[in-house]
Amino acid sequence: MPPAIETVDLVKEYGDLRALQELSLTVEKGEFFGLLGPNGAGKTTFINTLVGLVRKSGGEARVFGHDVEDDYQQARDAIGLAPQEFNVDRFFPIKEVLTHKAGYHGIPASEAAERADDVLKRVGIYDKRDERFDWLSGGMKRRLLLARALVTEPDLLILDEPTAGVDVQLRHDLWELVTELNEEGTTILLTTHYIEEAERLCDRVAIMNEGRKVTVATPDELKQRGTDTIAVHLASAPAAPPDLGPYAHETTVSGDRLEVRVDDGGATAPRLLNDLEAMGHEIDDLEITRTSLEEIFVDLTRSEDRTVTRSSAESAGDDAPPADGKREGEREQEGVA
Repeated sequence: MPPAIETVDLVKEYGDLRALQELSLTVEKGEFFGLLGPNGAGKTTFINTLVGLVRKSGGEARVFGHDVEDDYQQARDAIGLAPQEFNVDRFFPIKEVLTHKAGYHGIPASEAAERADDVLKRVGIYDKRDERFDWLSGGMKRRLLLARALVTEPDLLILDEPTAGVDVQLRHDLWELVTELNEEGTTILLTTHYIEEAERLCDRVAIMNEGRKVTVATPDELKQRGTDTIAVHLASAPAAPPDLGPYAHETTVSGDRLEVRVDDGGATAPRLLNDLEAMGHEIDDLEITRTSLEEIFVDLTRSEDRTVTRSSAESAGDDAPPADGKREGEREQEGVA
């Protein structure tokens, strides 16, 4: 079975700007895969290339073995996309929006209506099926985007900032739903600015920066790249930071509080306590703080000309518009996306 997503040296250029720079990435069938990166990293360009909204400048991109350009229909039929933007036709009841979407993919009208009912029930807005998009709350609009992505029963579900701007309860509801979908066999590609979201949901995470892949790892593997801090409260303040072994990367003292930065706090703590007691220090308390995934993300993507944010949407400069000048919503309504 080919991977759900496979790109080899994928390039996208907008004039002198390279939004994707020889990006090689593989997402296995059935994975819950996270895509993280600061604004302008190229995440949306990558997604738009997969779904046919952007034509690549070079390299290869395949979805379940189908080339995204040569085998466009097969590749696109395998994908359900819930984009960042609200790109829904506002003049039809939302159930009709879903049946139209299914029709674009060749699903007969009777089956499309049944699927629309099923996905509206699954995302929790079936009772709103006869209302227009503009009459929905912000959270319901997010649910509708997910329902539209699911109405074709895709093998690959792409979620581009799915919980941006939603309340905590809805975020947890969506987490539960997409986890169920993944457990049922759907491959999921998630982009998010919420680091805890990727840490909670994803099997593996790719970090992008400036159109390049920085690294691919599990959330636990990423956290192991950081250092831990052991904070020790001493009975009396030391005159100076104690001279510890090479395991202590950095030692600071503030009053009776001693902080030591180490690779593995749990494994190092007994040695540290022994060393301090041998030096005559009396220890009152100890706590270990692990490096967060967010701190590692910032370190991996830090550069002088970019600002890492936790905003709920990509900056305007993230991706230039498609070459045909049409935005994703326009092409979605035409049945292309």
